[in-house]
Amino acid sequence: MRTATTKAELENEIAGRFGDAFRLHEKVPAAMLSTGVTEVDALTGGIPRGAISEIFGSASSGRTSLMLSMLSYATTNQEVCALVDTNDVFAPTVAATAGIDLNQLLWVRCASNLEHAFKATDLLLHAGGFGLVVLDLGDVAGKDARRIISSWWYRFRRIVENKPTAILVMAEEACTRSCALLTLELGGLAEWTSTKDSLRSNVLQLRAGLEVTKRAEVETTKEVSRRANLLRFNSIKVNRCRPITPGINECKFGSFESNAL
Repeated sequence: MRTATTKAELENEIAGRFGDAFRLHEKVPAAMLSTGVTEVDALTGGIPRGAISEIFGSASSGRTSLMLSMLSYATTNQEVCALVDTNDVFAPTVAATAGIDLNQLLWVRCASNLEHAFKATDLLLHAGGFGLVVLDLGDVAGKDARRIISSWWYRFRRIVENKPTAILVMAEEACTRSCALLTLELGGLAEWTSTKDSLRSNVLQLRAGLEVTKRAEVETTKEVSRRANLLRFNSIKVNRCRPITPGINECKFGSFESNAL
């Protein structure tokens, strides 16, 4: 009577037919692309290639500052990048000032058409050759972003798997669900200065011995209300939502002073 086959014998027999079927292969760490911000790189190591990364936060949270920093680093380090601009908010003059090499950047404008933005991203990922592809959904309402079907995210993740391309999704709220390998939440604390002090001080003064009329006062009030503020400094807090690892999952950094209205 034949004795029972041991587990070791069974494994050896299967290995002889199918190779090392029972060997656990070590997972190769994903190659990373620097964000250009030392504090963020220290927290995350950069953004992973061959995967989706998501950065979300409300207005003035630092989304644009971080995106420009990433594009600046990538384009000045021989990476060909693409920006899918869903709502046509990208400003080339600001990008050039931030150090982005526009000769290395493909800018795709989508005129607020969400479907066109996703189709354009799909075409770019299939074409290949890009080190970084940014899908900017920052001005898309959170409720609309959450309605994006999951199949798009799974499709993007599958396309770039084991490829040197990094996908970066910028949004107001988290929307990639479990498809993102890295998810960062931004929170900004902005410091503003008013420009109303630049109004002429003599508007409310007496002119030619006559009192300023009520109408002039109303017009001056309207003029003040139309004045914009200047952003002096923005302190940005980064919270790593995915993956959560033991230790520090937050960092802070400051954005540059802006002289634009």
